Formats: sequence, structure tokens, C-alpha cells
Amino acid sequence: MSIKLRLTAMSFLQFFVWGAWLITIGTYCINGKGWSFPEFGAIFSTLALSSIIMPAVTGIIADRYLNAERLYGALQIMYGIILFFVPGVDDPAMLYYYILAAMLCYMPTISLSNSIAYTILNKHNYDVVTVFPPIRVWGTIGFIVAMWVTNLTGSKDNGNQFYIAGIGAVLLGVYSFFLPACPSQNTISKTAGIFEQLGLHAFKLFLKYQTALFFMFSMLLGAALQLTNMYGDAYLDSFKEIPQYEDSFVVKYSTIIMSISQISETVFILTIPAFLKRFGIKKVMLLSMLAWVLRFGLFSFGDPEGGLWMIILSCVVYGMAFDFFNISGSLFIETSTDSKIRSSAQGLFMMMTNGFGAYFGTVASSWAIGKFYVLPNGNTDWQGAWLAFAIYALVITVLFAILFRDEKKPVDVSNLRH
Repeated sequence: MSIKLRLTAMSFLQFFVWGAWLITIGTYCINGKGWSFPEFGAIFSTLALSSIIMPAVTGIIADRYLNAERLYGALQIMYGIILFFVPGVDDPAMLYYYILAAMLCYMPTISLSNSIAYTILNKHNYDVVTVFPPIRVWGTIGFIVAMWVTNLTGSKDNGNQFYIAGIGAVLLGVYSFFLPACPSQNTISKTAGIFEQLGLHAFKLFLKYQTALFFMFSMLLGAALQLTNMYGDAYLDSFKEIPQYEDSFVVKYSTIIMSISQISETVFILTIPAFLKRFGIKKVMLLSMLAWVLRFGLFSFGDPEGGLWMIILSCVVYGMAFDFFNISGSLFIETSTDSKIRSSAQGLFMMMTNGFGAYFGTVASSWAIGKFYVLPNGNTDWQGAWLAFAIYALVITVLFAILFRDEKKPVDVSNLRH
């Protein structure tokens, strides 16, 4: 099997084992279990907490002490085993700890999978900026396939979604041990200071104005990244409470409708190299932020009949919103950091976006919806909630346009060739 095909299989399974439950856990907790928004928000916040704790730590371990592919495989196997226990948990407080344990294992594998792919491609003299995006597309396809499997097997509001993910994760973990070796750099002298010995020198990136500002806005926008993952499927499923929509396609196949977002990713991810080379990181990030405004705004006014086009367009826009931020950000880190700390730097990027940013967004949004957008009859004012999210994204866009220094030239993605 060729190197590209082996990495494609890793990318497919990497996101299959997440997509099987990430979009539908809101439906599972809110609509299936009947738990409150704050209870669900606490459970979903474990994704962010684990992103704060683990990616930077595992990045340091992969940079310094252990082959990245072996660490990756062990984490995936532990993640899968934990998921097998989730369907038997009926208490939201207890589920919090199970999902936290699973996420402590899974979240660092996202940045590790990038580092593994970059390392293997560079070792075999591939042009990473050309070869990596098509490989990464298969991660999105894996996510889509998992969503369809969950919906079509009737698992979106029950625990079977976790069995689907768990089986895939164990298979991926075993598979990763057969990938080409990605040994640690471990080039730091024993006489180096404690800061450098622990691998914390990657945090010096915060001393650079441009990089520090990039991380700050990554955190602020990261607060919006998981909102549609948290509430999107539950929002579409909630239209069943309105008699005229209860038998609509949107209600029956809400997860498949949501998968249009990931289908859109497969298109936009292939445009990233051209956009980066032509426009540079600032304009690409601005396009991403504007796309988030549209994503939330269109959701706010959509419905399963006359407003169906807005729901669908919102899902199409998601491809630009998500890819232009996450993948471009990852490539920006790859081109602007020393090779000795790249796994650590990717971990920091993950920590700021899916860590601090997502935690703030998860906690604040679940509190705000529960406080201001749950109506007296128990239904949710989803239009008001999505509109509030759109306004937040617009404010971030304006601030980024004003404060982030415009680059004199586009990002030099040719640095990805080694």
C-alpha cells in the first residue's frame, strides 16, 4: 500500500470515530435523555477541557520521548474502549466523567495525526502543501460516512452511536502501529534549562506579536467552532415539535442534512493552497470569520419548508468557515515554527481553539440558551440563539480586521517542502 493511501486510511478513520457521535450527542442528551442545556453543556465542555490539557503535553512527548504513531495508536485504543461503556450511563454527572476520559484520549490525536502525516510525507519527499489537503479530505469523508451510519441505523438519539465510534477507534489504534516510524527529535542537550528540557520552549511563540495575536483570535473564534456541532442536530430535530414540520425530511434525517456541512468541507479544503498563496493568512481568516456570521445567521431564519434553502446554504457555508480556519491555521503554524517544536506548536494551536476557546463557547452558550432562550412552555427560541451567535462572530471579524497586522505578502506555503 502506498504512503498516501495509508495516510488516507488514517485520516478517514480519525474523523469517522468522532463523527459517529459528535453531531448527535446533543440530540442524545437534550432530546433523547431530556437533560437540560447546562447539563449538556458541561458534558460537551469536556472536549475543550481535554484540548487544554492534552494536545500540548502529547505534542511534547512526541517531539521528545516517544514515536508519534505509537502514542497515537495507544490513545485511540483507550478512547475506543471508554466509549463502549458510555451507553450504560444514565446520569449526566457520571457521563461527564466518561466523556472527559474519552476526550483526554481523543483530542490530542487530531494534532498528532497532522504531525504524523507531515513527518511521513516530508520523509518521503512529498510536497506537503499539495499532497496533504487531498489526504485530509478523506477525514471529512470519514466524518460524513459516520454521520450517515448513525442516522440511517436509527442511532442519533441512543447509545449505539458510541459503539460505532468505539469499534472504529480500536481498529484505527491497531492500524497506526503499522504506519512508518515517526521518531522523536530528542535533540535537546542534557545541559539545557528546565524550560527547554520539558519542551515548554514552544510557549515562546506567544512572545511574537503576530503569532500571539493569531493565537488570541484563534481562541475567540474557537468559541464559535463547536456551536453548530453542539446544537445543530438538536435544533433541526426540534422542528418535530411544530405539527406542520413533524414529518418533514429535515426532522427525519436531520443528521444527514447536517452532513452537508462536511460535504462542503471536501470542496473548500482543496481550495486552501490557492487561497493561502494568493491572499495570505489574514484575508483567508477574514473569509472564515465572515462565513461563520452567515452560518449562524442563516440557521436563525431557516425552517424545513420555505426556509429550507437557508438551512442548506448555512451547511454549504460551513465548509469555508471551518476549513479556512482550522486547516489554514495548522498550515500557518507548520510554516512559521521550527521543526523541533512543530508537534508542540500544533498542540498549542489545538489548545487555544478547541481548548480555551471551545470551553468558553460551550459554557457561555449553554448558560445563555438556558437563561434567555428557553421559553416558558419548555421549547427553545433557536432563532434568537443563532442570531446572538452571528452577532458575536461579526464582532470578532471586525476586531480581527482592525487589529491583526496585514501581511506584506501571502503566506509562503512553499516552506512546507522539506
